[in-house]
Amino acid sequence: MKCSELTLGRTFSVTFEHGKDFFTELEEFCEANKLKQGYIPFFIAGFSEVELVGTCERVEDENAPISSKVYLKNVEAVGAGIIAFDDETQNISPHIHVSVGLKTNSALGHTSHLLNAKVIFLVEMIVVEVLKPDFRRIKNPSLHDVELLSFI
Repeated sequence: MKCSELTLGRTFSVTFEHGKDFFTELEEFCEANKLKQGYIPFFIAGFSEVELVGTCERVEDENAPISSKVYLKNVEAVGAGIIAFDDETQNISPHIHVSVGLKTNSALGHTSHLLNAKVIFLVEMIVVEVLKPDFRRIKNPSLHDVELLSFI
């Protein structure tokens, strides 16, 4: 286990515009507000298109990350995540998970890591800034180079 007490900064209520790319809107929000790291305790959203980590194929190593994606259309979503900072790119490094329901298929659900999404109607989100410690993602070679959250 790793843990660290957080020193919190500002708290924001954020909405994203219809037709926009989710991650572009998140990056623009962070840049406009000079927010480098924090957490998203929750958001609700409509997505016209979404890509999640997932597969319907047989997986050889169930402990390894899955590199394929699932493409879905016309979903309602709830999500949460962490925003770390990438020193190399000088950009945010968001890690977002969502549960989505297909509106035209009995709200059939999918839950996974969010790769891409296009907003339909709305995203309503709370973002909490973390001042300390620094959030960084560091590759762990013993875990398939998964980038794990670290406190610096």
